[in-house]
Amino acid sequence: HVPPVILRNMLENPGWYTAYTPYQAEISQGRLEMLLNFQQTVMDLTGMPVSNASLLDEATAAAEAMTLAKRAGKSKGNVFYVADNVHPQTLDVVQTRAEYFGYDVQVGDADAIPEGAFGVLVQYPGTHGEVLNLAPLAEKAHAQGAALIVATDLLACALLTPPGEQGADIVVGSAQRFGVPMGFGGPHAAFLACQKGYERSMPGRVIGVSKDSRGNTALRMAMQTREQHIRREKATSNICTAQVLLANIASMYAVYHGPQGLEQIARRVHRLTSILVQGLLQLGHQVEQEHFFDTVSVVTAYPLDDVLAAANAARLNLRLIDDVRVGLSLDETCEQASIEALWAVFAAPGQLLPDFVALAASTGDCLPLSLLRETPFLQHEVFNRYHSETELMRYLRRLADKDLALDRTMIALGSC
Repeated sequence: HVPPVILRNMLENPGWYTAYTPYQAEISQGRLEMLLNFQQTVMDLTGMPVSNASLLDEATAAAEAMTLAKRAGKSKGNVFYVADNVHPQTLDVVQTRAEYFGYDVQVGDADAIPEGAFGVLVQYPGTHGEVLNLAPLAEKAHAQGAALIVATDLLACALLTPPGEQGADIVVGSAQRFGVPMGFGGPHAAFLACQKGYERSMPGRVIGVSKDSRGNTALRMAMQTREQHIRREKATSNICTAQVLLANIASMYAVYHGPQGLEQIARRVHRLTSILVQGLLQLGHQVEQEHFFDTVSVVTAYPLDDVLAAANAARLNLRLIDDVRVGLSLDETCEQASIEALWAVFAAPGQLLPDFVALAASTGDCLPLSLLRETPFLQHEVFNRYHSETELMRYLRRLADKDLALDRTMIALGSC
């Protein structure tokens, strides 16, 4: 969901969507501040000390993380191990990227890390919804000199122990659900965060805090690692360095809702998923996950073709996993009517639907107790100040006034 104040004042505002890449810091302080907020959002939620200012999408961010692990890691091996709980589109891009680097991509159970692996990629929560304890995986990977790369969901990290606190070396993911429209699959801003020691080889841009000639606080791109910026042989990325407008929207989403708002949204999404699962169990279906955040896989009690036909008739998208299983994911746009519509799809003809109100009163959370988040996040003033539409509108206006975009004048682009 895109909050209307962000839709009107950023996504539809030429002062934001026509601004060029912030190469010249003097006319880009507004965008640089928003990207700094994006980095802080990612760092806080993932539990990592360093983040870049966005990448193209989650799949290419995972591919970039693979090459980062090879460049900056300790292992001399040539195997990149991908857990079988990773999104299929991520695996596809990783395999394509690895082919041209000569890496051996192997796929299997997350625990079965092979000898000679320089990196391990795992999803948290998994593509089918399961929530793994990452700490044993990190210990096993580090014992043989491999880097642990975790693809994660920022909203899930509001409730679950972040990857950085479980030993992850690199964390990637998509910021789509932070106020960025689905857009039929893209574009969406990705992120890449890492532990100290990896930052000099990290792809993309890093916004840093500095001082100007008068001693005032100023922002600038502290690192930029694409071919057009530095010598080609030293470049760490040639896919895409940023999705600035979409990263700014995600950043402003975090500013607008703040830590309490994000936690409330995450809890609501999880509660709706828990209620949905209890209803599916009442209808006779099997849900494979004991612990989950917002995604589950369902073994249907009735012919799968009938369920899919009912879903198509109701204009609901189910993920076809195999001949007997489908996947379900909820987000903040879902409500009681969404759950009841899904129950109707999974119900046999004439079968009584579960009582939503009764289940809501009796259903508890399904998060693993050992992995509940305890660390506070987004404690900086900017995330705890602009929680009304008026305050946020004024903040966006102040930032836009610091920038030069096509709503004011033409911009000379020497880099093109």
